[in-house]
Amino acid sequence: MDEQVYDIVIVGAGPAGLSAAVYTSRDRLKTVVVDKLIPGGQINTTDRIENFPGHVRISGPELVKRLEEQCRNFGTEIRQVAEVTRLEKRQDGTILVEINRKDTLIARSVILSPGSDYRKLGVPGEDRFRRAGTGVSYCGTCDAPFFKDKVVVAVGGGNTALEETIHLTRFARKVYLVHRRNEFRGDKILVEELDQVIRQTGKCELVLDTVVTSIEGNQHVEYVNTQTVKDGKAGKIDCDGVFIFVGTIPNTKFLAGFVDRNDAGYITCDPWYLRTSVPGVFVAGDCRVGAMMQLATACGDGVVAAMALKRHLKNPAWWNTPGP
Repeated sequence: MDEQVYDIVIVGAGPAGLSAAVYTSRDRLKTVVVDKLIPGGQINTTDRIENFPGHVRISGPELVKRLEEQCRNFGTEIRQVAEVTRLEKRQDGTILVEINRKDTLIARSVILSPGSDYRKLGVPGEDRFRRAGTGVSYCGTCDAPFFKDKVVVAVGGGNTALEETIHLTRFARKVYLVHRRNEFRGDKILVEELDQVIRQTGKCELVLDTVVTSIEGNQHVEYVNTQTVKDGKAGKIDCDGVFIFVGTIPNTKFLAGFVDRNDAGYITCDPWYLRTSVPGVFVAGDCRVGAMMQLATACGDGVVAAMALKRHLKNPAWWNTPGP
């Protein structure tokens, strides 16, 4: 197999990876970004972005297009449909990156930014209406303003579901929180905060011991079908949108045995420079422990990793320097 040597191989061409590439390529470091599909990741499915600094409104695909163009202008090589299947730290300190189980790149340093995927309900209608503002969403912080004065259904029972449901009540006219159990898995303080919102505003109604079985509508979401867990009783909730808060899955299975990850699969790192357990390997974006799961913070991670990476390339001994 032919080997190509790069200063940086960036694994994942989402906002974090592309932002990192802007900085490394602009510094004239030989950079290649590889992605198992096409540049953009999850952001490609977002119709409207209104919380990214400097843009009153922009679509996900348009933002990705601009980021990709910026990278290429600085000399970034971008390879799509290039799935990383193995990484290996070599004795000379470089890192082998295997692509599609046949091609090999050699890197002086690596930034891992494969992102994460929202955990789905897996019910009919979910994929069909997966468009912010008109149907299914997985991020209340991102999309709640699109449902101002409308009725929405939220699904989930953990901390994220509780926090995001509280956030939704600031915009929606009514929020139905559907949870498959009779009690929430989230922190007690969040449960108490939600109870307070219910008492004070009446804008949230709990639908417990219940699951969503399908999401229905014509051009946009119009209602969901439900079923009680204990007796299987069918129900229906009229709504304008559905927010699904049942967790995320980091795209890190291919890293098993290479870098340290927590029990959920998120890559562990130091919070200052985003260094992983493998010298020369950094992490950025939604795949890392402590990520805020926001577009702007993913881009910020990419910048932090790119700037820290320069320190490592100039002086490998820096890797063992503690954070501030």
